[in-house]
Amino acid sequence: MKFDLYQVDAFADELFKGNPAAVIPLKKWPDAVLMQQIAMENNLSETVFFAPAAEKGADYDIRWFTPAVEINLCGHATLAASYVIFTILQWKKRKVVFRSASGLLTVKKEKNLLLMDFPSWKPERMEEYPGQLRELLGTEEIVGVYKNRDWLVELPDEEAVKKAAPDFAGMNKQGLDKLIITAPGREVDFVSRFFAPGAGVNEDPVTGSAHSQLIPFWSEKLGKKKMKARQLSQRGGVLYCEQLSQERVMMGGHCVFYMKGKIQPD
Repeated sequence: MKFDLYQVDAFADELFKGNPAAVIPLKKWPDAVLMQQIAMENNLSETVFFAPAAEKGADYDIRWFTPAVEINLCGHATLAASYVIFTILQWKKRKVVFRSASGLLTVKKEKNLLLMDFPSWKPERMEEYPGQLRELLGTEEIVGVYKNRDWLVELPDEEAVKKAAPDFAGMNKQGLDKLIITAPGREVDFVSRFFAPGAGVNEDPVTGSAHSQLIPFWSEKLGKKKMKARQLSQRGGVLYCEQLSQERVMMGGHCVFYMKGKIQPD
């Protein structure tokens, strides 16, 4: 069995920026164990697989794997998969609809910008949270702690987000397997970083699924529907964000093609 494999830098305006994803188009689904092994071998934060939709209402079914586990939503790999569909597979429609573990996801192409319609997961303020959080994040001050799918920790400013030095082993012991830190930005509306040591990714370069929580959080806090965001990883990435409704958000970005290859895992 052979598969085409594409590597794409998502949420990037130039090569070696944003978040690299491995994209594997399928005609039919292989065993999940094999997909997990391929993701482990690729050793990127996510490998995304998509195949023709089994039911009406979507164009493709989509699944995402970190090197360690399958996850229920991934933004940058969805963006990368859409880039492959529109640009390399030469999809003729203006939008593509994926069926996923998180429901239907629609991606539209507007010139070279890809716009993803994703669920809105507003985090709620937590009065109780894991102890020693400041020490685990390597930060001096916490403004607030919130939670939806992931923990979201608000810090006072962009510099605090940049300087945070997480203790990943300690986070694992506390069960903090997915955690966002965020603050207002100087040149953008908000900045963030995302840590997922429990999923095999200590720090993710750019994280679309985290913005399903960040967009409603900052939309309410700033009183804005449209915002620009930056993830402050070493690679960095820019997202164009909009709160569409209580249930949905939009996040957009660019992609840059890196390589195509073939794999033969059996």
